[in-house]
Amino acid sequence: MRNLTLLTLFLVAAMPWLAGAEDPALTKRQLATAKQLMEMAEESNEAYNIVESLTTEIGPRLAGSEAEARARDWAVKKLRAMGFANVRVEKFEVPFWIRGVEQAEIVSPFPQPLAITTLGGSASTGPEGVTGELVAFKSLAALKARADDYADGKSEDSLAGKLVFVDETMTRTQDGSGYGVAVAKRRSAAYEAERLGALGVLIRSVGTSSHRFPHTGQMRSAIQEGAPGAPAAALSAPDADQLQRALKRGPVKVRLVLTPEALPPAESGNVVAELVGSERPEEIVLVGAHLDSWDLGTGAIDDGAGVGIVVAATKLLMEQLPTSPKRTIRVVLFGSEEVGLVGAKAYAERYADDLDQHIVGTESDFGAGRIWRFDTRVGEDALPAMAEIAEALRPLGIGPGHKEATGGPDMFFVRKAGVPVVTLGQNGWDYFDLHHTPNDTLDKIDPEALSQNVAAYAAFLYLVADTDASFR
Repeated sequence: MRNLTLLTLFLVAAMPWLAGAEDPALTKRQLATAKQLMEMAEESNEAYNIVESLTTEIGPRLAGSEAEARARDWAVKKLRAMGFANVRVEKFEVPFWIRGVEQAEIVSPFPQPLAITTLGGSASTGPEGVTGELVAFKSLAALKARADDYADGKSEDSLAGKLVFVDETMTRTQDGSGYGVAVAKRRSAAYEAERLGALGVLIRSVGTSSHRFPHTGQMRSAIQEGAPGAPAAALSAPDADQLQRALKRGPVKVRLVLTPEALPPAESGNVVAELVGSERPEEIVLVGAHLDSWDLGTGAIDDGAGVGIVVAATKLLMEQLPTSPKRTIRVVLFGSEEVGLVGAKAYAERYADDLDQHIVGTESDFGAGRIWRFDTRVGEDALPAMAEIAEALRPLGIGPGHKEATGGPDMFFVRKAGVPVVTLGQNGWDYFDLHHTPNDTLDKIDPEALSQNVAAYAAFLYLVADTDASFR
């Protein structure tokens, strides 16, 4: 019945244009179809069912692990069963790192355990661990300045035999902009501490939660080379607060045990599926999410939600439209995102000669909150068409945003190669309470908010895939 309704909409709404009126960027038929797709999506639980399946049947999916391989098999089976075309795995290798033992405790003057988690890519302390006096820095910048002074001979004070503590907080924001500032300490503190000869480093978690859950995350990319850095771990926020209170009372000595292992490269891969275009199949509308996750939770928010959103949105078009949109919609479930956008880089390299045929790209990778803003990064001539799309999304509570969209983490390399991108910006007010913690589990997802995301993606994908507009 719905297919018949959409077909009627196609024919009736198209009649004025068939009579000879000049076509705008988007026709009345297309806008009417987008509206009905949004209404259908908001009534569906397809995305939630996908996330429930992924997080229950696979669970955490560390890059390069056996679980990530099972996730690829799960995705291929599900996408084929849904009717997607050209379902395939595009393999690549990734350095494989596993967590091992992670323990920390205050040895003196107030003996007690600390809640920590090892940072991705960290070196090992060895099974016996290391013990040293804690030296606190208010920011990464302060630690770097100390390391620069030592390297330049302006200071003779190394941190040999000591542990570094970087206690820089993260600002909570709706759009997640506080993360870009705070994450620098996670990426670089181990290497700055190593320059000073420190035994290891603890950072206040890159997160906004007050719960006793430390946040993991990659230091530098798994595919970057260089010095290993000092062994590094993140403290939960309450434990960072506890250390600060202890330090106000005098010197604090801490024992740190981290036994991660860097193993030989392992197989990873991107899972690709398509809704093939009816008129210009060589032109690609790229939409992605990442399939891997960290190993502490079940990867529901980061990024099982994104997988559910983009797959459900494209499936809705496949099921409900009388014919496919003019352009091909390519769904990519990227592998090994968490350890440094390894799958995104592999995709950009594989399709380097075809990126001029990529019309626009976007990714869902910011949890499961409602979309509230539509950001773009397109050519000047494409702004009117994007304004029409933004207006079409308004009934979902989505407003127009800025013109400096990133498209999402896995769009980084294709964006740098000139592919236009948009960001369907979610409400991330509490995203970094859950991000990279054991608390990233299915119960944190609101099915209604997830369906609103599907509605927005379905309308957007349909409109850009079915229009003749260029966005470069």
